[in-house]
This record gives sequence, structure tokens and C-alpha cells, in this order.
Amino acid sequence: MSNKSDLTARKNRELTAILEVSKVLTTSFALEKNLSSVMSTLGSLLQMQRGCVFLLDSVSQELRIVAAHGLTKESIVKGKYRIGEGVVGRVLEKKVPMVISNIGREPLFLNRTGSRPEKDGISFLCVPIKLKNEILGVLSVDRIYSKEVGGVDDDLRVLEIVASLLAQFIKLWESYEEVEKEKESLKRELKGKYRIENIIGQSDRMQEVFDSVYRVAPSKATVLLRGESGTGKELIAKAIHYMSLRSKEPFVKFNCASIPEGLLESELFGHEKGAFTGAISSRSGKFELAHGGTMFLDEIGDLPISLQPKILRVLQEKEFERVGSDKTIKVDVRIITATSRNLEELVSRSTFREDLYYRLNVIPLFLPPLRERGEDIPLLMEYFLGKFNKENNRSVVLDKSALQVFLNYNWPGNVRELENTIERLVIMCSSDNITSLDLPVALSIRRVKISGSGTTLEADIQEIERTNILSALEKTGGIQARAARLLGITPRQIGYKIKKYGLEEKVG
Repeated sequence: MSNKSDLTARKNRELTAILEVSKVLTTSFALEKNLSSVMSTLGSLLQMQRGCVFLLDSVSQELRIVAAHGLTKESIVKGKYRIGEGVVGRVLEKKVPMVISNIGREPLFLNRTGSRPEKDGISFLCVPIKLKNEILGVLSVDRIYSKEVGGVDDDLRVLEIVASLLAQFIKLWESYEEVEKEKESLKRELKGKYRIENIIGQSDRMQEVFDSVYRVAPSKATVLLRGESGTGKELIAKAIHYMSLRSKEPFVKFNCASIPEGLLESELFGHEKGAFTGAISSRSGKFELAHGGTMFLDEIGDLPISLQPKILRVLQEKEFERVGSDKTIKVDVRIITATSRNLEELVSRSTFREDLYYRLNVIPLFLPPLRERGEDIPLLMEYFLGKFNKENNRSVVLDKSALQVFLNYNWPGNVRELENTIERLVIMCSSDNITSLDLPVALSIRRVKISGSGTTLEADIQEIERTNILSALEKTGGIQARAARLLGITPRQIGYKIKKYGLEEKVG
């Protein structure tokens, strides 16, 4: 009866040990900490005097102790074996378990750690840590057997199960480490990419912007970026983030104009399961994802008035609730916003909260339109030509006449329009040398300076129209019908306008 009771107790200890090992290995990805806890668990529950986890170093091809139970730090440092060396090295080489019933009588046992001054009577069990056919390391333990303690076969079976669990954990840890290294590498790359030094702008206006970014980036202040669409507000927001103390944390972008109003709250603040039709599971919002980092709210002027109090609360109290929940979530984020709209006008019309406006407008930065930084146009052209030539395996260049057209154009879409124009030219032009005649007719529109010019709007429009017709005639060799098709008007209409603007001599 006693033997049966002892056997039951031992089986329970084995199951408990395996369960505890499984729990330990799922707590975190801390390799040495988790493996040390595993060895302590085996020592306490299975009465093992000493135990080691050896892992194979892929570079040196040497086994070294990563975690141990019952060994001093000095002993752990000494525990290194080459493949095939000693019992541990032999197990790694052969990929099969080995049991030494008495290490005092086994010449293969090297006792390299020096942790066993008296070797007689100690048994040594050693099993490979492997996944499929890939060998990762070795698990070894010391045991002193007696008739009351169970047999070596039982211990070997338990150790092989534990070794299998260790192998799975180690492979997951390796994958985790690889992902973490990749993330760190990408963060370093992004930090370099979005340095102010890498943003093109030698004009005085842009230098003023860069100076402001240098001063505001290290602070905790909320920044409001003002400027027309396409002026590079997102680029400046990223520069502020990657030049700040939060550079290693997330940068989360959200466009307030891109999501239907009914989904905005859920996107920003998250929701609980069942909060609304279709909410089949809980979901974190953008603010939770940005915790510790920077939240960039683009087109803040389009934020519905109903959501503005929640944004204000995040700014003031740094807290919010998910949709469908009354649990308050604390969040630490720096908020950068951007808009191309006139917020002051929206405040006066009561479509934008005045208190939110003042909370966002702590540090306003104004990004100039491209037409006000003409000296940057050649630099930007050169950069985009290099970029798209490389992407499309081309060697397109623009001659001086084409450059002059670019310099004269008003660029209502700013840098974004310039980038798209260059990309289109590189892809679509059959020749590698682009002249003014190869450019779209729309680029012939010169910069219009109405304010203080002494001209009327009608005169400006007529000048634009005349310039476009003249460009179309030049491109088509003076063939009136083809020029009309190019401009999207009828031959009769172009004939009338040619006569109106005195361009008869340009007709072939």
C-alpha cells in the first residue's frame, strides 16, 4: 500500500513540475530568468541536486551554461563544452539522451564546473534540447537514487518533456529577439530619415521652420502645424517626434477627415465587445497604441464638434474611456496636430471649441507654400528625379526651359504636386531629356500676384488662358485642331481665342 502511495505522490510531483515549467515559460520572453526558474522548479519538486541548461552558441559552436540550479556563479562560468566533448558534448553531437549511473566511475564525465568534489553515488542525466531535427542545447541534472526515490526511466521521461517545452520556448524567444532587433533597426533608420538635416529646404522661410523644430522637439509642448495641403506637415511632425525624448516609442498618425463620423470615436478611443453592432471583440484605439509616444492628428479642423470634448480631456487629464466602457484609461501621449483650415474662423462660427483651440495652439508652426520658397524648387526637383529614376531604372533629366516652367508655376498642390508631377514625367516620357514642350499644359500657368499688382482678376485669367493656348500651339506645331484637343475645347472655340489674343502667326 505504501509503495502505491509513494508512486502516486511521485506522479503528482512530476505532473506538477511539468505544469509549473509550462507556466514559467509563458510568463515573458526573459530567457535566462525563465530558464533559471525552470531549473529551480525541477530542483524543488523532483529533488534534483544540480541542473543546467546548456545552449549552443551559433558563432563559437560551443555549449555554455545559460541557467543552473545548485551551482555557484564561478562554476557556471567554467561550464563550457565543445561539440562531442564530455557527456554534454556527446549528447549534443549524437542528439540522444545519456544516463551515467555513477559519475565517479565514468571517464567521459569531466566535472568541468568543479561543483562535485565527491562524485561517487551521483547519477547524471543528460537530454538534448531539440525541435524537430534542430539541436539547440542540452539539459542535464544530478540525482542520488535510492530504493524510495523512483527510477531513472521516470526521470528521463520527465526531462525529455521539459526539454521539448524548453526547445519551443527558445525558438519563440529567438523569433522575438529577431523582431525586436528589426524594430530597433527600423526605429534608428526612421530617426535618421526624419532628421531635419534630411528635409529639403534652404530658403529663409524653411530655415525658420527648422529652427523652431529644433527648439520645440525636446519639450513636451503640444504643437499645431499650419499650412496648405502638400506643404509637408506630416514630415515635420515626424521630425519633431524622432528628435524628441519619445523617439523610441510609437508615432501614430490619424487623419480626422478620412474616417466617417460614426466610426471616429471607436478609431481614436477603442471599443469594448458588443459596444455597437459589429463590435465582435474589444479593440484598442489610436491613443492607446500611441501610449508613451506621439499622436499626430492630421486635419484637426475636420474633427466633429461632438468628439472635441474627449480630445480636450486627453490633453488636460490624459485619460478617456473606450466606447461601451466606464473604465477610465490613463495614457501618456504628446499630441501634434495639423490643419490647412482657418481654425480662427471655425471658432467664430462655433464649429470648433475655443478652449480646444487654445490647448492645441500652444506652439504654432506655419509651413510656407512652395510658391513662397521658390529657391527650394530646384533642390526638390533634383531629389525627386533621383528617387523616381532609381525606382524606374531611368535617367531622365530636365533642361533649363523645363526648369523655368517649374519655377514660374504656382504649385497650388505644393510639394506633393511637385513630387507627383516629377514621378509622372519619369514614368510616361519616352525621352530621357525633358524640355518645356514635354510638360503638361497646366504647368504653363504662371504665378499670379493679384495683391498689389494693379491688375484685375479678369486680366489675370485672360493671361493664363493666352499662355495655355500658346503652349498648346507650340506643342502641336501650330496645328489648330490638335491644340484644341489638347486643351479640351472645340476647333471653333480655339479659333475664336487665337483671334482674340492675336496669335494668328503661331498657327501653321
